[in-house]
Amino acid sequence: MASRPCLYAFLLLLAFQSTMIKVNTVSLPPPECRPEVASTKEKFEFLLNLLIFKIELFLRSSIGRGINDISPGLVQGPIPIGAAVANLDNATRMIIEEFGLASIGHLRVIKNTSLLNAPIPMPLLDISPQTYNTFVTMILNGTKKSNPSYNPYANTNSFLFAAVFASSFLKQYYAGIMPSIIGKDERELLSGIALYEAGVFGALRAELNARVNLTVPPFNFTVGNLTNLSAQLANRLAGCGVKDEGLIVPLQLGAENRTSSNIVPGNANSLAYARSAREILRIVFTTGNATRPGGIFPRGLNGALYRRILTLKLS
Repeated sequence: MASRPCLYAFLLLLAFQSTMIKVNTVSLPPPECRPEVASTKEKFEFLLNLLIFKIELFLRSSIGRGINDISPGLVQGPIPIGAAVANLDNATRMIIEEFGLASIGHLRVIKNTSLLNAPIPMPLLDISPQTYNTFVTMILNGTKKSNPSYNPYANTNSFLFAAVFASSFLKQYYAGIMPSIIGKDERELLSGIALYEAGVFGALRAELNARVNLTVPPFNFTVGNLTNLSAQLANRLAGCGVKDEGLIVPLQLGAENRTSSNIVPGNANSLAYARSAREILRIVFTTGNATRPGGIFPRGLNGALYRRILTLKLS
């Protein structure tokens, strides 16, 4: 018969193994939601696509100029489809211009590292009203184009929704890749850019929240309605649970389950949500499939990580 100390040791080992099996089983996300295996350079290449999208949208809508108009030769590629100067109030126009100009600095500092070759390749962007209207049609569960049509350039309320959309993906991708970035200089660079982008996202969400009960012309739904519905669609397209939230949430999703306001969304402990490259692709393509380009990036993205996603059919 085993001695009592040996028996205790055996039971302790059994409990430990059982706990480890349970932890590994619960914490491991499904394959389609796991971060992609990629080098630090490949991750920076991918985020440049999202950063260029944000800058081009912000600058062309606020001052009618693009990246190369401000910093000649910084990027190389086609002019975006459908860009227009938005009908913004003066205060919002100044904010959007500032955020767009600041992100040119982010592009430049990434370009000047040893990670990338210059000039930075620019993907084809479709930031036309028709592309955004497709997204809103999906939000409204329509089978045809929404009538009346959604135009992000028509007014401040409509544009702020599109601006938050652009900033959100950057913030979520930064959160997803930051723990795996290799190199002290590279981590410091990404941290500095990511902290700035988090501030941009918070400021834009606060602007939206100030208008939460106002309608989004020409529709009869409010800003709050639109943010809630768009978050639901983003989560459905990405297919990896709730990582986007509207401005108004049930108490169980609010901070410490005590508030329904939700200016800066976060998980149960109010930590920032992170998305993988494939999750973001499923949303910005509006196809729910990381290998089927469309939406804002009709020809896909630049960089080795995106090419590998296509080659391996990592939808």
